[in-house]
Amino acid sequence: MTRTHEKVGYLPESKGDGLTPTSAAHGVEQALKILEGRWKLVILFHLFGGKLLRFSDLERAIPAISQKMLIQQLRQMEKDGIVRRIVHHQVPPKVEYGLTAWGQALCPALDALLTWAAEREFADDTKDLDGTASR
Repeated sequence: MTRTHEKVGYLPESKGDGLTPTSAAHGVEQALKILEGRWKLVILFHLFGGKLLRFSDLERAIPAISQKMLIQQLRQMEKDGIVRRIVHHQVPPKVEYGLTAWGQALCPALDALLTWAAEREFADDTKDLDGTASR
C-alpha cells in the first residue's frame, strides 16, 4: 500500500524566494480564504477586463444571487482590496463596481485554474488519482 506522503509531490528546491512547502501552502490558503464564497468568483469573472458595472447590472448578470448576498459579497471583496466601489455624486446617485489592480491581477491565476479544471474534466475517468486503472 502506498503511503500518502509518497503520493504527494513537493515544491522544487527554493529559487531564492524563501518559500518552503509550509509557507507556500499557507500563502495559498490565505488567498483561497479571500476568494471563498459561492458568488465571489462569479462576480470576479463579470468584472474582469476593466469592466465597471452598476449594482443592477450585476443583479441581472447573476440572477440566482439574492440582493442581500450580492451586497455582502461586494462589501467583503471591497474590504479585501479586490473590488473598488466608485460613487458618482449626482442625482440620482450612481455607484459602479470594478476591480482594483490587485483584483485584476487574479485574472491569469484564475485562467490557469480554469484551464487545469478543463483538462481534469477530460481526464480518463477509469484511472484513480494515482494513475492506476480502477476495476
